[in-house]
Amino acid sequence: MASSSFTVSRYRQPERSSVTRFQKMPPEVPEFVIEMDAGDQAGPGSGSSTVHRSTLSKLVKDKNRDLLDRLGRVEGIAASLKSDLQGGIGGGDEDISWRTKVFGSNSCAKPHGKGWFCFVWEALVDPTILILLVCAALLLGFGIKEHGTDGWYNGGSILIAVLFIVSVSAASNFKQNKQLDKLSKISNNILVKVVRNRSRKSIPILDNVVGDVVYLSIGDQVPADGLFMEGHSLLVDESSVTGLNDLVEVDKDHNPFLLSGTMVADGCAKMIVTCVGTNTTQKSIEQTPLQARLKKLTLWLVKFGLLVGFLVLAAQLVQYFTEDSPDENGNKGFNGSKTKVGDAINTIGGIIATAATVVVVAIPGGLPLAMTRIHAYTAKELMAHCALLRKLSACETMGSATTICAATPAFLQNRMEVTKSVVGAESMEGRSYTSVAGSVLQLLQQGISLARGISVAPMDDAIHSWAVMKLNMDMDNSTQGLLILDVEASSLRRGV
Repeated sequence: MASSSFTVSRYRQPERSSVTRFQKMPPEVPEFVIEMDAGDQAGPGSGSSTVHRSTLSKLVKDKNRDLLDRLGRVEGIAASLKSDLQGGIGGGDEDISWRTKVFGSNSCAKPHGKGWFCFVWEALVDPTILILLVCAALLLGFGIKEHGTDGWYNGGSILIAVLFIVSVSAASNFKQNKQLDKLSKISNNILVKVVRNRSRKSIPILDNVVGDVVYLSIGDQVPADGLFMEGHSLLVDESSVTGLNDLVEVDKDHNPFLLSGTMVADGCAKMIVTCVGTNTTQKSIEQTPLQARLKKLTLWLVKFGLLVGFLVLAAQLVQYFTEDSPDENGNKGFNGSKTKVGDAINTIGGIIATAATVVVVAIPGGLPLAMTRIHAYTAKELMAHCALLRKLSACETMGSATTICAATPAFLQNRMEVTKSVVGAESMEGRSYTSVAGSVLQLLQQGISLARGISVAPMDDAIHSWAVMKLNMDMDNSTQGLLILDVEASSLRRGV
């Protein structure tokens, strides 16, 4: 028998469920119905049971085990979807077309590319920008009315600054959007391993359809929502969906649910796809901490500026309407019918312009521009290292990190190599393996070869390469006649 690091696996043939039939709804009701016979393993109260496509979607999203039992568990759903647990779907053009039409594709409808004016509009509707525009318009109007052609300076300078901020923000986002469109084709070329028509093949992730049987190993992304079929020591990182950092153990009995977009952290498995595209689990993007703090600060400053501006406006209006004596500039107060209408309008306009100036000074108008320029500069620097930001705000999330914690030093490239080997209690560093008994080397070869045949995890791949290069082992014919009884996936926590 091989070393304890390479124990073998025992497979159990899944129970077969009764045949189901498919019924496609009329065009006016775009739902897909699965009708199961009373003999299906549908759990308590089984009988005639109808399952809509939306129910299949909620099955994994809600991790509803009761519903899974009523549907006949993995075996019943696989039979209902005309998918063989070992051979997968038929995979012909007609079959793929039918599944895509009924269940949808694994790609979301891409919105039309945004033009320049869309980004300009998004920048203009910012509350801070809107307040600045209103203040600029007031200062511009009253300034020209009071001082003629020389009265546009205050309002015009604010207006020019606002237009500059809007232009820079729109240009940065427009350029980033174009870069993302160019690289989106690369991200869509992620390959996943599936079984179709009893043949194992690799297909683009966007070509996955409902009913596909997908192979998962360490480092793979779960391509769609689905159910665990069989595997060994599967741990999944669901932080991208749930926000929780703890790894989730997935197995057939207690938690067979796999969420789209999650990552396989350990182990290997096979899954059956139940939902694709827009029907899969999605996570709303929350506001980043820095954005939340800046928004809170900006709102506080805006409220403070409006309050001070209102107090200045009220004080000057009260002074204007209650005092008759001229002020230091020679402007007289309101004196009923003795005051000309034009003089009153000009004076009140000046008072409003003064209050608006106070508001403009209090509002951090340069903050949006500063944030945009910092984000754009960071994104440009990251592009030089072949890293594309899907959103400019991601750079502040990354910049806020102070410590990166990892269970192993291999997380950077997900590539490993054997640096030291021990046989028994003796290190083989610098020694020849010819001194090792042939029976031990044979067991080692069998264990490595069997593990490589089950999983292509980075650790198994590294051990396999070490055996071929250092021990000159022939792995092709070393496992003939051997029966796999049980498997424990390689794990750094166990040291192998």
